[in-house]
Amino acid sequence: MPTDYAALSDRLLVGDDGEWRERLVGETLECVAADPRAPERAFVGTVDAGLQRTADGGESWARALDAGDRVTSVTVSPHVPDVVWAGTEPSAVYRSTDGGESWTERRDLADLDSADRWSFPPRPHTHHVRWIAVAPDDPDRLYVGVEAGAFVRSPNGGDSWVDHPDGGRYDSHTLATHPAAPERVYTAAGDGYALSTDRGETWSDAQEGLAHRYVWSVAVHPDDPDTVVVSAARGARSAHSTTGESYVYRTTGDGWERAMDGLPGPDGLARAVLSADGDGFTALTNHGLFRSGDGESWRRVGDWTDAYDQVPRGLAVV
Repeated sequence: MPTDYAALSDRLLVGDDGEWRERLVGETLECVAADPRAPERAFVGTVDAGLQRTADGGESWARALDAGDRVTSVTVSPHVPDVVWAGTEPSAVYRSTDGGESWTERRDLADLDSADRWSFPPRPHTHHVRWIAVAPDDPDRLYVGVEAGAFVRSPNGGDSWVDHPDGGRYDSHTLATHPAAPERVYTAAGDGYALSTDRGETWSDAQEGLAHRYVWSVAVHPDDPDTVVVSAARGARSAHSTTGESYVYRTTGDGWERAMDGLPGPDGLARAVLSADGDGFTALTNHGLFRSGDGESWRRVGDWTDAYDQVPRGLAVV
């Protein structure tokens, strides 16, 4: 039975098949990651309390990264058990090689030429690292989405960076990779979905059938790099509201189709946070947690209260 770490706006839910335990109540959360090799170890980025770390499934917490208050992304390396990556606002990338005990900042992202145009529309004076992904076949190859303004890469663990490529998305919200196709990078962005088949060097639009182009989350089936689901809306206002309208779409490589069977909405559905895990997918919504084996039909997991009807912030399933 998997352990779910569901980050809402003001609390973290830790559960086993929908039996929820509330943690970090009252904090404003940004993101969450957990270690599949040690499910009791998890990391939560917050707005005011930095990066929080637990080694006991959320029973106790300690501040792990003291690099300003707002930690906007966190990723546990799939290769090395104690390597953790974190991104902050303003945009910076940090690495821990001891499970979150200590951290070092990688080479300053602001040295890149594209940094002059980075800006987050709700707070245009700043920007942040929204997502960090690690290549499935190389522990030092990083993919980073800066919100908003760039997709950047590092071939050497952040010792140097490759700036935004021609054709890359400018507003990447989520990045994904797949071990069966390690050269691929998938992105869900405010300016649409895109796919790279050469480690982020070039990109294809790949949006046929995707009627809603503000894309928030992407997940790739664990057994099939061609089966992909995304959450999408007409725009940011609709996506980030519990009274808005959003959708989940699915592709198997031949165009997109809506995949809403078993999901609430689309009216009153905030954009879902998606995860690929186990034998399929998990979707965290403002109406509950849902699982799917194929990304086409979904089933609800556990109970959900009115207090949890919030725009979800992050999901880790281990």
